[in-house]
Amino acid sequence: MKAWAKDQKVEGSMITFLADTRCEFSKAIGMTIDHPGVADALGNTRCKRFVLIVEDAVVKNVQVSEGPDDPAGDADVKGPILKRTTVDTILELL
Repeated sequence: MKAWAKDQKVEGSMITFLADTRCEFSKAIGMTIDHPGVADALGNTRCKRFVLIVEDAVVKNVQVSEGPDDPAGDADVKGPILKRTTVDTILELL
């Protein structure tokens, strides 16, 4: 996650990247991909591409990159679905 933060040029900022390797948190908040194509291709549960903006333990905003034909939110790297969770978009919300 540190490498991702560095790549996105937010290392050391107020933004914290967190991993959920077993999808425990993602399952608990309903953020797992349930599209059969993803499960068939990858063979295990994956979390959605999402961002939670949390202040003082209160969720202030939720952004999810997914669409009917793009359950992983990454079919078009310059498209509107993936844009929902890009660092630039999130910084605009802060």
